[in-house]
Amino acid sequence: MALPPKAMSSSPLQKPWRPTSLLSGSAVLHLAAIAAAVIRPHSWPWALGAVAADHLLLAAVGLWPRSTLLGSNWTRLPDRAAAGGAVAITIDDGPDPDITPQVLALLDEYSIKATFFCVGQKVERHADLAREMVRRGHAIENHSQQHRHNFSLLGPRGLANEIRHAQESITAVTGTRPLFFRAPAGLRNPFLDPVLSHLGLQLASWTRRGFDTVSQDAEAVLGKLTRDLGGGDILLLHDGHAGRTPSGRPVILEVLPHLLTAVAMAKLRPITLRAALT
Repeated sequence: MALPPKAMSSSPLQKPWRPTSLLSGSAVLHLAAIAAAVIRPHSWPWALGAVAADHLLLAAVGLWPRSTLLGSNWTRLPDRAAAGGAVAITIDDGPDPDITPQVLALLDEYSIKATFFCVGQKVERHADLAREMVRRGHAIENHSQQHRHNFSLLGPRGLANEIRHAQESITAVTGTRPLFFRAPAGLRNPFLDPVLSHLGLQLASWTRRGFDTVSQDAEAVLGKLTRDLGGGDILLLHDGHAGRTPSGRPVILEVLPHLLTAVAMAKLRPITLRAALT
């Protein structure tokens, strides 16, 4: 039976949306191109070229997951948390009924709390597991309802439907409203930031990732995650769509014990993204 949802009308991250300098400049360019084409019709090829170049720039920026040019984006923990030696271990694409319980057992062994960016449909499908994740003190955040491969091509309505549906799914199952959102594959477009602002969600990407969905080499994945490891880092792994070692074992299960040991040896303090707000 689902827990009663908490209020969805307020969030500590709720704030009015303001366009970035890039988006403001893009709007001005579009208006200028229209005006130029109307006042001097012979200039329309130049105006069209300028608009096309602007669209290419916006598309390229959307392919850069750690960019802040399209809106607010946590690529590191806030300064206060970083100064205290905090790091965040984030785990995407679950919950997975085979892998996630093993991940939870490893986190319990090291007394670590993690942030899971979960897919709404999977939370609905594996509701007991999702509730268990929260019961153990981990945070479940929004990773869209369906994890659509064309997510970054959706318009404002499509983005809002995907993200709002996931908010409702996760809240209904766990009783806790997500505060953070991570785009599928980290890809997005200029319409995402105002949608997140309206829903009181903060976009979060990562400081570094190990590419554990595509790599079979656990040692290489671990190396990418621990290179220059320090306070403020947000690290990315996957319990859903997990890559497998040549022996067939999920890469995350090979990497996680060594990563948690490296974090402890560096005297860093793993926290959830939510904990970094306080």
